[in-house]
Amino acid sequence: MAQGHSISSRLKATRYILAAVAAVVVISTLCYVQSFDGSRWSAYTPWRDTPSPPTPPASPTTPAPVWDARAAQVKDAFLYAYRKYLKHATGYDELLPLSKAGINNFNAWNVTVVDSLDTMLLMGLYDQFAAALPMVQNGDYTKVDHVFFGSSAPFFETVIRYLGGLLSAYALSGEMILLNKADYLANLLEPAFNTAHGFPVFAINPATNETMGGLSSILAQIASCQLEWTYLARATGSKEHFDVGNGVIQGLENAMKSLKGGMFATHWNLGVGKPGSDTRSMGGAADSGHEYLLKQYLLTGNEDVANLQMYLLMTNEVLTRLLYLTPTRQMMYITDVGGSKYVPTHKFEHLSCFFPGLLALGAHTLPLNLSVIDPSGLSAEAQRQHRVLSQYNLRDLHLAVAEALTTSCYLMYKDQPSGLGPDIADMHPKSTPWIDALEKWHAGGNKGPMPGLSAKSTTSVPFTETEQGTTPEAPSDYAIKRGVYLLRPETIESIYIMWKVTGDPIWRERGWEIFLSIEKETKTPDGYASLMSVMQSPAPKADEQPSYFLAETLKYFYLLFSNDDPVPLDKWVFNTEAHPFPIFRWNEWEKHKFNIST
Repeated sequence: MAQGHSISSRLKATRYILAAVAAVVVISTLCYVQSFDGSRWSAYTPWRDTPSPPTPPASPTTPAPVWDARAAQVKDAFLYAYRKYLKHATGYDELLPLSKAGINNFNAWNVTVVDSLDTMLLMGLYDQFAAALPMVQNGDYTKVDHVFFGSSAPFFETVIRYLGGLLSAYALSGEMILLNKADYLANLLEPAFNTAHGFPVFAINPATNETMGGLSSILAQIASCQLEWTYLARATGSKEHFDVGNGVIQGLENAMKSLKGGMFATHWNLGVGKPGSDTRSMGGAADSGHEYLLKQYLLTGNEDVANLQMYLLMTNEVLTRLLYLTPTRQMMYITDVGGSKYVPTHKFEHLSCFFPGLLALGAHTLPLNLSVIDPSGLSAEAQRQHRVLSQYNLRDLHLAVAEALTTSCYLMYKDQPSGLGPDIADMHPKSTPWIDALEKWHAGGNKGPMPGLSAKSTTSVPFTETEQGTTPEAPSDYAIKRGVYLLRPETIESIYIMWKVTGDPIWRERGWEIFLSIEKETKTPDGYASLMSVMQSPAPKADEQPSYFLAETLKYFYLLFSNDDPVPLDKWVFNTEAHPFPIFRWNEWEKHKFNIST
Protein backbone atom coordinates (compact mmCIF):
# COMPACT_ATOMS: atom_id res chain seq x y z
CA MET A 1 0.00 0.00 0.00
CA ALA A 2 1.07 3.58 -0.58
CA GLN A 3 -0.17 5.13 2.62
CA GLY A 4 3.21 6.40 3.65
CA HIS A 5 3.86 8.17 0.38
CA SER A 6 3.28 11.87 -0.15
CA ILE A 7 1.90 13.21 -3.41
CA SER A 8 4.53 15.48 -4.90
CA SER A 9 2.19 18.12 -6.31
CA ARG A 10 0.81 19.70 -3.15
CA LEU A 11 0.26 23.08 -4.65
CA LYS A 12 -3.21 24.13 -5.85
CA ALA A 13 -1.90 25.47 -9.10
CA THR A 14 -3.48 26.66 -10.33
CA ARG A 15 -2.26 24.00 -8.18
CA TYR A 16 0.25 22.82 -10.79
CA ILE A 17 1.87 26.22 -10.75
CA LEU A 18 5.35 25.18 -9.61
CA ALA A 19 5.80 22.53 -12.28
CA ALA A 20 4.18 24.72 -14.88
CA VAL A 21 6.50 27.65 -14.20
CA ALA A 22 9.51 25.38 -14.40
CA ALA A 23 8.33 24.14 -17.79
CA VAL A 24 7.49 27.59 -19.03
CA VAL A 25 10.98 29.04 -18.48
CA VAL A 26 12.01 27.98 -21.96
CA ILE A 27 9.09 29.73 -23.63
CA SER A 28 9.80 33.30 -24.62
CA THR A 29 8.40 33.72 -28.12
CA LEU A 30 5.56 36.08 -28.87
CA CYS A 31 2.61 34.91 -30.95
CA TYR A 32 0.02 37.69 -30.94
CA VAL A 33 0.73 41.12 -32.41
CA GLN A 34 -2.63 42.40 -33.63
CA SER A 35 -4.83 45.31 -32.54
CA PHE A 36 -8.30 45.53 -31.03
CA ASP A 37 -10.44 48.40 -29.91
CA GLY A 38 -11.78 46.86 -26.69
CA SER A 39 -13.02 50.13 -25.21
CA ARG A 40 -16.26 50.44 -27.21
CA TRP A 41 -19.70 50.00 -25.72
CA SER A 42 -22.86 49.70 -27.77
CA ALA A 43 -26.47 49.72 -26.64
CA TYR A 44 -27.96 46.47 -25.43
CA THR A 45 -30.31 44.74 -27.85
CA PRO A 46 -33.06 42.28 -26.88
CA TRP A 47 -32.15 38.61 -26.48
CA ARG A 48 -33.14 36.22 -29.22
CA ASP A 49 -36.49 34.57 -28.45
CA THR A 50 -35.22 30.98 -28.52
CA PRO A 51 -36.47 28.10 -26.35
CA SER A 52 -34.83 27.71 -22.96
CA PRO A 53 -32.96 24.50 -22.07
CA PRO A 54 -35.21 21.73 -20.78
CA THR A 55 -36.28 21.93 -17.16
CA PRO A 56 -34.47 19.31 -15.04
CA PRO A 57 -36.55 16.44 -13.71
CA ALA A 58 -38.14 16.66 -10.29
CA SER A 59 -35.51 16.34 -7.58
CA PRO A 60 -35.70 14.82 -4.11
CA THR A 61 -36.54 17.14 -1.25
CA THR A 62 -34.92 16.73 2.14
CA PRO A 63 -36.41 18.63 5.11
CA ALA A 64 -34.61 21.78 6.26
CA PRO A 65 -33.70 20.36 9.71
CA VAL A 66 -31.83 17.53 7.99
CA TRP A 67 -29.75 20.05 6.07
CA ASP A 68 -28.97 21.88 9.31
CA ALA A 69 -27.75 18.58 10.74
CA ARG A 70 -25.63 17.95 7.65
CA ALA A 71 -24.10 21.42 7.87
CA ALA A 72 -23.26 20.63 11.50
CA GLN A 73 -21.46 17.47 10.32
CA VAL A 74 -19.34 19.57 7.98
CA LYS A 75 -18.52 21.87 10.88
CA ASP A 76 -17.45 18.83 12.89
CA ALA A 77 -15.23 17.74 10.01
CA PHE A 78 -13.58 21.17 9.94
CA LEU A 79 -12.98 21.08 13.68
CA TYR A 80 -11.52 17.59 13.41
CA ALA A 81 -9.11 18.62 10.65
CA TYR A 82 -8.13 21.88 12.36
CA ARG A 83 -7.62 20.36 15.80
CA LYS A 84 -5.40 17.64 14.35
CA TYR A 85 -3.39 20.36 12.63
CA LEU A 86 -2.98 22.22 15.93
CA LYS A 87 -2.03 19.02 17.73
CA HIS A 88 0.63 17.82 15.31
CA ALA A 89 1.63 20.79 13.13
CA THR A 90 1.29 24.07 15.06
CA GLY A 91 3.92 26.46 13.75
CA TYR A 92 4.02 24.69 10.38
CA ASP A 93 2.06 25.37 7.25
CA GLU A 94 0.25 22.09 6.74
CA LEU A 95 -0.42 18.82 8.51
CA LEU A 96 1.04 15.48 7.43
CA PRO A 97 -1.73 13.29 8.84
CA LEU A 98 -0.02 9.93 8.38
CA SER A 99 3.31 11.08 9.83
CA LYS A 100 1.59 13.14 12.56
CA ALA A 101 3.93 15.99 11.73
CA GLY A 102 4.01 19.34 9.94
CA ILE A 103 5.60 20.72 6.78
CA ASN A 104 6.55 24.24 5.72
CA ASN A 105 5.50 24.24 2.08
CA PHE A 106 3.99 27.75 2.05
CA ASN A 107 6.54 30.15 3.57
CA ALA A 108 6.32 28.86 7.20
CA TRP A 109 3.65 31.45 8.04
CA ASN A 110 0.99 29.04 9.37
CA VAL A 111 -0.95 28.85 6.11
CA THR A 112 -3.57 26.46 7.50
CA VAL A 113 -4.44 29.03 10.19
CA VAL A 114 -4.68 32.03 7.86
CA ASP A 115 -6.47 30.11 5.13
CA SER A 116 -9.08 28.91 7.66
CA LEU A 117 -9.96 32.20 9.35
CA ASP A 118 -13.01 33.08 7.28
CA THR A 119 -14.28 29.48 7.39
CA MET A 120 -14.25 29.76 11.18
CA LEU A 121 -16.25 32.97 11.02
CA LEU A 122 -18.83 31.58 8.59
CA MET A 123 -19.25 28.50 10.76
CA GLY A 124 -19.58 30.55 13.94
CA LEU A 125 -16.39 29.10 15.45
CA TYR A 126 -15.53 32.31 17.27
CA ASP A 127 -13.37 30.74 19.99
CA GLN A 128 -11.10 29.19 17.37
CA PHE A 129 -10.99 32.48 15.45
CA ALA A 130 -10.07 34.47 18.57
CA ALA A 131 -7.34 31.97 19.43
CA ALA A 132 -5.89 32.28 15.92
CA LEU A 133 -5.56 36.08 15.94
CA PRO A 134 -2.36 36.19 18.06
CA MET A 135 -0.72 33.69 15.69
CA VAL A 136 -1.56 36.01 12.80
CA GLN A 137 -0.44 39.15 14.63
CA ASN A 138 2.91 37.61 15.57
CA GLY A 139 3.72 36.42 12.05
CA ASP A 140 6.89 37.83 10.52
CA TYR A 141 6.34 37.93 6.77
CA THR A 142 9.90 39.00 6.02
CA LYS A 143 11.17 35.55 7.01
CA VAL A 144 10.41 32.73 4.59
CA ASP A 145 11.29 29.07 5.08
CA HIS A 146 9.93 27.26 2.04
CA VAL A 147 10.62 23.57 1.48
CA PHE A 148 11.04 24.21 -2.28
CA PHE A 149 12.18 27.84 -2.61
CA GLY A 150 14.13 28.58 0.53
CA SER A 151 13.75 32.26 1.45
CA SER A 152 11.52 33.17 -1.53
CA ALA A 153 7.72 33.26 -1.32
CA PRO A 154 5.79 32.00 -4.39
CA PHE A 155 3.66 34.96 -5.39
CA PHE A 156 0.48 33.24 -6.57
CA GLU A 157 -0.06 30.98 -3.57
CA THR A 158 0.97 33.70 -1.13
CA VAL A 159 -1.61 36.08 -2.58
CA ILE A 160 -4.60 33.75 -2.83
CA ARG A 161 -4.06 32.00 0.52
CA TYR A 162 -2.48 34.59 2.82
CA LEU A 163 -3.48 37.98 1.42
CA GLY A 164 -6.91 36.72 0.39
CA GLY A 165 -7.43 34.97 3.72
CA LEU A 166 -6.51 38.04 5.74
CA LEU A 167 -8.71 40.38 3.71
CA SER A 168 -11.73 38.10 3.76
CA ALA A 169 -11.49 37.53 7.50
CA TYR A 170 -11.23 41.30 7.94
CA ALA A 171 -14.30 41.85 5.77
CA LEU A 172 -16.30 39.38 7.86
CA SER A 173 -15.02 40.44 11.29
CA GLY A 174 -13.83 44.06 11.11
CA GLU A 175 -10.67 43.12 13.05
CA MET A 176 -8.06 45.75 12.20
CA ILE A 177 -5.25 43.34 13.04
CA LEU A 178 -6.12 41.49 9.86
CA LEU A 179 -6.30 44.55 7.61
CA ASN A 180 -3.03 45.89 8.98
CA LYS A 181 -1.37 42.54 8.38
CA ALA A 182 -2.75 42.39 4.85
CA ASP A 183 -1.45 45.90 4.14
CA TYR A 184 1.96 44.92 5.54
CA LEU A 185 2.11 41.77 3.41
CA ALA A 186 1.03 43.55 0.23
CA ASN A 187 3.76 46.14 0.67
CA LEU A 188 6.31 43.33 0.93
CA LEU A 189 5.00 41.65 -2.21
CA GLU A 190 4.64 44.70 -4.45
CA PRO A 191 8.24 44.72 -5.78
CA ALA A 192 7.19 41.54 -7.64
CA PHE A 193 5.24 43.82 -10.01
CA ASN A 194 8.36 45.71 -11.11
CA THR A 195 8.29 44.29 -14.64
CA ALA A 196 7.98 46.04 -17.98
CA HIS A 197 4.19 45.68 -18.14
CA GLY A 198 3.29 45.44 -14.45
CA PHE A 199 2.71 41.67 -14.30
CA PRO A 200 4.12 39.92 -11.21
CA VAL A 201 7.04 37.52 -11.29
CA PHE A 202 6.93 33.99 -9.93
CA ALA A 203 8.45 34.54 -6.46
CA ILE A 204 9.99 37.20 -4.25
CA ASN A 205 12.22 37.30 -1.20
CA PRO A 206 10.28 39.75 1.00
CA ALA A 207 13.36 40.60 3.06
CA THR A 208 15.60 41.58 0.13
CA ASN A 209 13.14 42.23 -2.75
CA GLU A 210 15.05 39.72 -4.87
CA THR A 211 12.82 37.97 -7.38
CA MET A 212 12.93 34.64 -9.18
CA GLY A 213 11.22 33.18 -12.20
CA GLY A 214 12.55 35.19 -15.13
CA LEU A 215 10.39 36.61 -17.88
CA SER A 216 8.42 33.44 -18.67
CA SER A 217 5.24 32.92 -16.72
CA ILE A 218 1.71 31.50 -16.85
CA LEU A 219 -1.69 33.14 -16.95
CA ALA A 220 -2.83 32.10 -13.48
CA GLN A 221 0.38 33.43 -11.97
CA ILE A 222 0.12 36.91 -13.50
CA ALA A 223 -3.66 37.44 -13.48
CA SER A 224 -4.95 36.15 -10.14
CA CYS A 225 -4.26 39.10 -7.87
CA GLN A 226 -6.58 41.89 -9.10
CA LEU A 227 -9.37 41.13 -6.62
CA GLU A 228 -7.02 41.15 -3.65
CA TRP A 229 -5.33 44.46 -4.52
CA THR A 230 -8.57 46.14 -5.52
CA TYR A 231 -10.33 45.28 -2.28
CA LEU A 232 -7.20 46.17 -0.29
CA ALA A 233 -7.14 49.59 -1.97
CA ARG A 234 -10.80 50.11 -1.07
CA ALA A 235 -10.24 49.07 2.55
CA THR A 236 -7.05 51.11 3.09
CA GLY A 237 -7.61 54.04 0.72
CA SER A 238 -4.16 53.41 -0.75
CA LYS A 239 -3.64 54.63 -4.30
CA GLU A 240 -0.40 52.65 -4.43
CA HIS A 241 -2.31 49.41 -3.91
CA PHE A 242 -4.94 50.44 -6.44
CA ASP A 243 -2.33 51.21 -9.09
CA VAL A 244 -0.75 47.78 -8.67
CA GLY A 245 -3.99 45.88 -9.23
CA ASN A 246 -5.19 48.22 -11.96
CA GLY A 247 -1.88 47.83 -13.74
CA VAL A 248 -2.55 44.13 -14.18
CA ILE A 249 -6.02 44.86 -15.57
CA GLN A 250 -4.60 47.41 -18.01
CA GLY A 251 -1.91 44.94 -19.07
CA LEU A 252 -4.54 42.31 -19.82
CA GLU A 253 -6.69 44.82 -21.72
CA ASN A 254 -3.70 45.83 -23.86
CA ALA A 255 -2.96 42.18 -24.58
CA MET A 256 -6.59 41.61 -25.61
CA LYS A 257 -6.37 44.54 -28.03
CA SER A 258 -3.53 42.68 -29.74
CA LEU A 259 -5.43 39.39 -29.74
CA LYS A 260 -8.59 41.01 -31.12
CA GLY A 261 -10.80 38.65 -29.16
CA GLY A 262 -10.74 35.09 -27.88
CA MET A 263 -9.23 33.77 -24.67
CA PHE A 264 -5.79 34.33 -23.25
CA ALA A 265 -3.19 31.63 -23.83
CA THR A 266 -1.60 29.78 -20.92
CA HIS A 267 2.04 30.83 -21.29
CA TRP A 268 3.18 34.47 -21.20
CA ASN A 269 6.28 36.53 -21.90
CA LEU A 270 6.57 39.22 -19.23
CA GLY A 271 9.14 41.13 -21.27
CA VAL A 272 6.55 42.06 -23.88
CA GLY A 273 3.43 41.62 -21.74
CA LYS A 274 1.73 39.19 -24.14
CA PRO A 275 1.12 35.47 -24.54
CA GLY A 276 4.10 33.39 -25.60
CA SER A 277 2.21 30.32 -26.83
CA ASP A 278 -1.06 29.33 -28.50
CA THR A 279 -2.26 26.77 -25.95
CA ARG A 280 -5.65 27.62 -24.47
CA SER A 281 -6.82 25.91 -21.30
CA MET A 282 -9.31 26.15 -18.47
CA GLY A 283 -7.18 23.84 -16.32
CA GLY A 284 -3.95 24.05 -14.37
CA ALA A 285 -1.79 27.16 -14.90
CA ALA A 286 -4.63 29.13 -16.56
CA ASP A 287 -7.88 28.65 -14.62
CA SER A 288 -8.00 31.53 -12.16
CA GLY A 289 -6.68 33.98 -14.76
CA HIS A 290 -9.94 33.50 -16.63
CA GLU A 291 -11.96 33.37 -13.41
CA TYR A 292 -10.86 36.83 -12.27
CA LEU A 293 -12.20 38.53 -15.42
CA LEU A 294 -15.78 38.01 -14.31
CA LYS A 295 -15.10 38.37 -10.61
CA GLN A 296 -13.26 41.68 -10.94
CA TYR A 297 -16.25 43.05 -12.85
CA LEU A 298 -18.63 41.85 -10.13
CA LEU A 299 -16.45 43.03 -7.21
CA THR A 300 -16.57 46.67 -8.31
CA GLY A 301 -20.32 46.80 -8.84
CA ASN A 302 -20.52 45.93 -12.55
CA GLU A 303 -18.75 49.08 -13.69
CA ASP A 304 -15.46 47.70 -15.06
CA VAL A 305 -16.19 47.48 -18.79
CA ALA A 306 -12.83 46.02 -19.80
CA ASN A 307 -13.20 42.95 -17.63
CA LEU A 308 -16.77 42.32 -18.79
CA GLN A 309 -15.68 42.42 -22.43
CA MET A 310 -12.71 40.12 -21.82
CA TYR A 311 -14.93 37.67 -19.93
CA LEU A 312 -17.45 37.49 -22.78
CA LEU A 313 -14.75 37.10 -25.42
CA MET A 314 -13.20 34.31 -23.36
CA THR A 315 -16.47 32.44 -22.88
CA ASN A 316 -17.28 32.79 -26.60
CA GLU A 317 -14.11 30.89 -27.45
CA VAL A 318 -14.66 28.27 -24.75
CA LEU A 319 -18.21 27.53 -25.91
CA THR A 320 -17.23 27.28 -29.58
CA ARG A 321 -13.80 25.63 -29.31
CA LEU A 322 -13.07 23.90 -25.98
CA LEU A 323 -16.25 21.89 -25.26
CA TYR A 324 -16.67 18.30 -26.47
CA LEU A 325 -19.21 15.46 -26.22
CA THR A 326 -18.15 11.82 -25.79
CA PRO A 327 -19.50 9.35 -28.37
CA THR A 328 -21.38 6.89 -26.15
CA ARG A 329 -22.51 8.73 -23.02
CA GLN A 330 -22.68 12.16 -24.65
CA MET A 331 -20.88 13.60 -21.61
CA MET A 332 -19.78 17.20 -21.99
CA TYR A 333 -16.21 18.06 -21.03
CA ILE A 334 -13.80 20.95 -21.40
CA THR A 335 -10.30 20.38 -22.67
CA ASP A 336 -7.09 22.14 -23.74
CA VAL A 337 -6.61 23.14 -27.38
CA GLY A 338 -3.57 24.31 -29.29
CA GLY A 339 -2.60 25.93 -32.55
CA SER A 340 -4.59 27.77 -35.18
CA LYS A 341 -6.68 24.65 -35.77
CA TYR A 342 -7.57 24.31 -32.06
CA VAL A 343 -6.31 20.72 -31.80
CA PRO A 344 -7.77 19.19 -28.61
CA THR A 345 -5.84 17.12 -26.08
CA HIS A 346 -9.08 15.49 -24.81
CA LYS A 347 -7.67 15.86 -21.30
CA PHE A 348 -10.31 16.67 -18.67
CA GLU A 349 -8.88 18.10 -15.45
CA HIS A 350 -10.53 18.25 -12.04
CA LEU A 351 -9.18 21.80 -11.81
CA SER A 352 -11.36 22.84 -14.73
CA CYS A 353 -14.50 21.78 -12.85
CA PHE A 354 -14.62 25.29 -11.35
CA PHE A 355 -15.63 26.64 -14.77
CA PRO A 356 -19.29 25.57 -14.84
CA GLY A 357 -19.75 27.37 -11.53
CA LEU A 358 -18.22 30.48 -13.08
CA LEU A 359 -20.63 30.26 -16.02
CA ALA A 360 -23.58 29.84 -13.65
CA LEU A 361 -22.40 32.82 -11.59
CA GLY A 362 -22.23 34.96 -14.72
CA ALA A 363 -25.68 33.82 -15.85
CA HIS A 364 -27.02 34.67 -12.39
CA THR A 365 -25.46 38.12 -12.08
CA LEU A 366 -24.96 39.57 -15.58
CA PRO A 367 -27.35 40.93 -18.20
CA LEU A 368 -25.66 38.57 -20.65
CA ASN A 369 -25.75 40.04 -24.14
CA LEU A 370 -23.10 40.10 -26.83
CA SER A 371 -24.08 43.60 -27.92
CA VAL A 372 -21.61 44.80 -25.31
CA ILE A 373 -18.95 43.77 -27.88
CA ASP A 374 -18.43 45.57 -31.19
CA PRO A 375 -17.62 42.69 -33.57
CA SER A 376 -16.03 45.01 -36.15
CA GLY A 377 -12.98 45.26 -33.88
CA LEU A 378 -12.50 41.50 -33.62
CA SER A 379 -10.44 39.00 -35.57
CA ALA A 380 -12.17 36.82 -38.16
CA GLU A 381 -12.29 33.89 -35.75
CA ALA A 382 -13.67 35.97 -32.88
CA GLN A 383 -16.26 37.43 -35.26
CA ARG A 384 -17.29 33.88 -36.20
CA GLN A 385 -17.67 32.95 -32.52
CA HIS A 386 -19.73 36.10 -31.92
CA ARG A 387 -21.95 35.37 -34.93
CA VAL A 388 -22.63 31.74 -33.95
CA LEU A 389 -23.54 32.52 -30.33
CA SER A 390 -25.66 35.55 -31.23
CA GLN A 391 -28.35 33.10 -32.41
CA TYR A 392 -29.05 32.02 -28.84
CA ASN A 393 -30.32 33.39 -25.55
CA LEU A 394 -26.88 33.72 -24.00
CA ARG A 395 -28.02 33.45 -20.39
CA ASP A 396 -29.88 30.21 -21.08
CA LEU A 397 -26.95 28.86 -23.04
CA HIS A 398 -24.38 29.61 -20.31
CA LEU A 399 -26.62 28.10 -17.66
CA ALA A 400 -27.27 24.97 -19.72
CA VAL A 401 -23.54 24.45 -20.29
CA ALA A 402 -22.96 25.01 -16.56
CA GLU A 403 -25.50 22.29 -15.78
CA ALA A 404 -24.05 19.83 -18.27
CA LEU A 405 -20.43 20.38 -17.21
CA THR A 406 -21.19 20.26 -13.48
CA THR A 407 -23.07 17.02 -14.07
CA SER A 408 -20.04 15.55 -15.85
CA CYS A 409 -17.77 16.60 -13.00
CA TYR A 410 -20.18 14.95 -10.54
CA LEU A 411 -20.34 11.75 -12.63
CA MET A 412 -16.55 11.50 -12.56
CA TYR A 413 -17.02 11.07 -8.79
CA LYS A 414 -20.08 8.85 -8.99
CA ASP A 415 -18.44 6.41 -11.41
CA GLN A 416 -15.50 5.59 -9.11
CA PRO A 417 -15.46 2.83 -6.46
CA SER A 418 -14.30 5.44 -3.92
CA GLY A 419 -17.06 7.91 -4.86
CA LEU A 420 -14.37 10.56 -5.44
CA GLY A 421 -13.15 12.02 -8.71
CA PRO A 422 -9.76 11.58 -10.43
CA ASP A 423 -7.42 14.48 -10.98
CA ILE A 424 -7.15 13.98 -14.76
CA ALA A 425 -9.08 11.81 -17.22
CA ASP A 426 -8.32 11.10 -20.86
CA MET A 427 -11.62 11.40 -22.70
CA HIS A 428 -12.58 9.42 -25.79
CA PRO A 429 -10.51 10.63 -28.80
CA LYS A 430 -13.56 10.31 -31.07
CA SER A 431 -15.45 12.90 -29.05
CA THR A 432 -17.06 15.62 -31.16
CA PRO A 433 -17.21 19.40 -30.70
CA TRP A 434 -20.24 20.36 -28.63
CA ILE A 435 -20.91 23.45 -30.75
CA ASP A 436 -21.45 21.24 -33.82
CA ALA A 437 -24.05 19.18 -31.95
CA LEU A 438 -25.68 22.38 -30.69
CA GLU A 439 -25.95 23.85 -34.18
CA LYS A 440 -27.49 20.61 -35.48
CA TRP A 441 -29.97 20.59 -32.57
CA HIS A 442 -30.83 24.23 -33.22
CA ALA A 443 -31.31 23.67 -36.97
CA GLY A 444 -33.69 20.83 -36.13
CA GLY A 445 -35.96 23.08 -34.12
CA ASN A 446 -34.43 22.59 -30.65
CA LYS A 447 -36.24 19.28 -30.25
CA GLY A 448 -35.47 17.25 -27.15
CA PRO A 449 -32.81 18.00 -24.55
CA MET A 450 -29.93 20.24 -25.49
CA PRO A 451 -26.73 18.27 -26.32
CA GLY A 452 -25.03 17.38 -23.05
CA LEU A 453 -28.29 17.21 -21.08
CA SER A 454 -29.78 13.95 -22.36
CA ALA A 455 -30.51 10.97 -20.11
CA LYS A 456 -27.29 9.30 -21.32
CA SER A 457 -25.33 12.43 -20.41
CA THR A 458 -26.53 12.35 -16.81
CA THR A 459 -26.29 8.62 -15.99
CA SER A 460 -23.44 7.10 -14.01
CA VAL A 461 -21.45 4.15 -15.42
CA PRO A 462 -19.66 2.54 -12.47
CA PHE A 463 -16.44 0.65 -13.13
CA THR A 464 -13.58 -0.89 -11.18
CA GLU A 465 -9.87 -0.51 -11.71
CA THR A 466 -9.63 -3.90 -13.42
CA GLU A 467 -12.33 -2.87 -15.91
CA GLN A 468 -10.65 0.40 -16.73
CA GLY A 469 -8.22 0.18 -19.62
CA THR A 470 -5.57 2.65 -20.68
CA THR A 471 -7.57 3.62 -23.78
CA PRO A 472 -10.89 5.45 -23.40
CA GLU A 473 -13.69 3.17 -24.56
CA ALA A 474 -17.39 2.57 -24.07
CA PRO A 475 -19.23 2.36 -21.78
CA SER A 476 -17.31 4.89 -19.65
CA ASP A 477 -15.91 6.99 -22.54
CA TYR A 478 -12.78 7.87 -20.59
CA ALA A 479 -9.66 6.43 -19.00
CA ILE A 480 -8.08 7.56 -15.74
CA LYS A 481 -4.82 9.34 -16.45
CA ARG A 482 -4.08 10.59 -12.93
CA GLY A 483 -6.21 8.80 -10.39
CA VAL A 484 -5.27 10.71 -7.27
CA TYR A 485 -7.79 12.72 -5.25
CA LEU A 486 -6.24 15.77 -3.62
CA LEU A 487 -9.22 16.92 -1.49
CA ARG A 488 -9.84 19.53 -4.17
CA PRO A 489 -12.80 21.98 -4.10
CA GLU A 490 -13.63 22.63 -7.75
CA THR A 491 -16.50 20.18 -8.24
CA ILE A 492 -18.21 21.03 -4.95
CA GLU A 493 -17.68 24.73 -5.72
CA SER A 494 -19.70 24.39 -8.93
CA ILE A 495 -22.32 22.23 -7.23
CA TYR A 496 -22.73 24.92 -4.56
CA ILE A 497 -23.16 27.68 -7.15
CA MET A 498 -25.59 25.56 -9.19
CA TRP A 499 -27.71 25.08 -6.06
CA LYS A 500 -27.73 28.81 -5.33
CA VAL A 501 -28.49 29.79 -8.92
CA THR A 502 -31.11 27.15 -9.82
CA GLY A 503 -32.59 26.18 -6.45
CA ASP A 504 -32.71 22.57 -7.66
CA PRO A 505 -32.22 20.36 -4.55
CA ILE A 506 -30.57 17.63 -6.60
CA TRP A 507 -27.32 19.60 -6.32
CA ARG A 508 -27.43 19.46 -2.51
CA GLU A 509 -28.07 15.72 -2.63
CA ARG A 510 -25.14 15.19 -4.97
CA GLY A 511 -22.95 17.25 -2.68
CA TRP A 512 -24.02 15.13 0.27
CA GLU A 513 -23.00 11.97 -1.60
CA ILE A 514 -19.54 13.41 -2.15
CA PHE A 515 -19.18 14.52 1.46
CA LEU A 516 -20.03 11.02 2.68
CA SER A 517 -17.35 9.60 0.39
CA ILE A 518 -14.80 12.06 1.78
CA GLU A 519 -15.70 10.99 5.31
CA LYS A 520 -15.44 7.32 4.37
CA GLU A 521 -12.28 7.37 2.27
CA THR A 522 -10.09 10.28 3.41
CA LYS A 523 -10.57 10.53 7.18
CA THR A 524 -7.69 9.17 9.24
CA PRO A 525 -7.04 9.00 13.00
CA ASP A 526 -5.09 12.26 12.66
CA GLY A 527 -6.78 14.38 10.03
CA TYR A 528 -7.91 14.03 6.42
CA ALA A 529 -5.61 12.71 3.72
CA SER A 530 -5.43 12.90 -0.06
CA LEU A 531 -5.87 9.62 -1.91
CA MET A 532 -3.44 7.76 -4.17
CA SER A 533 -6.17 6.11 -6.24
CA VAL A 534 -9.88 6.83 -6.55
CA MET A 535 -10.34 3.46 -8.23
CA GLN A 536 -9.94 1.56 -4.99
CA SER A 537 -12.05 1.36 -1.86
CA PRO A 538 -10.74 1.61 0.74
CA ALA A 539 -8.41 3.95 -1.08
CA PRO A 540 -4.67 4.16 -0.32
CA LYS A 541 -3.85 7.48 1.32
CA ALA A 542 -1.20 10.15 0.81
CA ASP A 543 0.50 12.02 3.64
CA GLU A 544 -0.98 15.50 3.23
CA GLN A 545 -3.88 17.65 4.41
CA PRO A 546 -3.87 20.75 2.16
CA SER A 547 -4.91 24.06 3.69
CA TYR A 548 -7.41 24.55 0.87
CA PHE A 549 -9.38 21.58 2.19
CA LEU A 550 -10.33 23.77 5.16
CA ALA A 551 -10.41 27.05 3.25
CA GLU A 552 -12.40 25.89 0.22
CA THR A 553 -13.71 22.33 0.17
CA LEU A 554 -15.29 22.26 3.62
CA LYS A 555 -16.45 25.88 3.29
CA TYR A 556 -18.37 25.12 0.09
CA PHE A 557 -19.91 22.02 1.66
CA TYR A 558 -21.02 24.05 4.66
CA LEU A 559 -22.54 26.81 2.52
CA LEU A 560 -24.24 24.19 0.33
CA PHE A 561 -25.91 22.46 3.27
CA SER A 562 -26.62 25.48 5.46
CA ASN A 563 -30.16 26.88 5.31
CA ASP A 564 -28.70 30.34 5.97
CA ASP A 565 -26.97 32.36 3.25
CA PRO A 566 -24.23 34.39 4.98
CA VAL A 567 -22.45 35.33 1.73
CA PRO A 568 -25.10 35.72 -1.01
CA LEU A 569 -23.71 35.68 -4.54
CA ASP A 570 -25.07 39.13 -5.37
CA LYS A 571 -23.26 40.72 -2.41
CA TRP A 572 -19.99 38.78 -2.14
CA VAL A 573 -17.36 37.51 -4.59
CA PHE A 574 -15.05 34.58 -3.78
CA ASN A 575 -11.39 34.75 -4.72
CA THR A 576 -9.88 31.60 -6.21
CA GLU A 577 -9.16 30.24 -2.70
CA ALA A 578 -12.84 30.68 -1.70
CA HIS A 579 -12.17 33.81 0.36
CA PRO A 580 -15.24 36.08 0.01
CA PHE A 581 -14.90 39.84 -0.55
CA PRO A 582 -17.86 42.23 -0.33
CA ILE A 583 -19.11 43.77 -3.58
CA PHE A 584 -18.87 47.56 -3.63
CA ARG A 585 -18.98 50.61 -5.88
CA TRP A 586 -16.37 53.31 -5.91
CA ASN A 587 -17.71 56.57 -4.51
CA GLU A 588 -17.01 59.88 -6.27
CA TRP A 589 -14.05 60.74 -4.04
CA GLU A 590 -12.44 57.36 -4.65
CA LYS A 591 -12.92 57.74 -8.40
CA HIS A 592 -11.17 61.11 -8.21
CA LYS A 593 -8.43 59.88 -5.91
CA PHE A 594 -7.65 56.75 -7.92
CA ASN A 595 -8.30 58.36 -11.32
CA ILE A 596 -11.08 55.93 -12.20
CA SER A 597 -13.19 56.69 -15.25
CA THR A 598 -16.48 54.83 -15.75
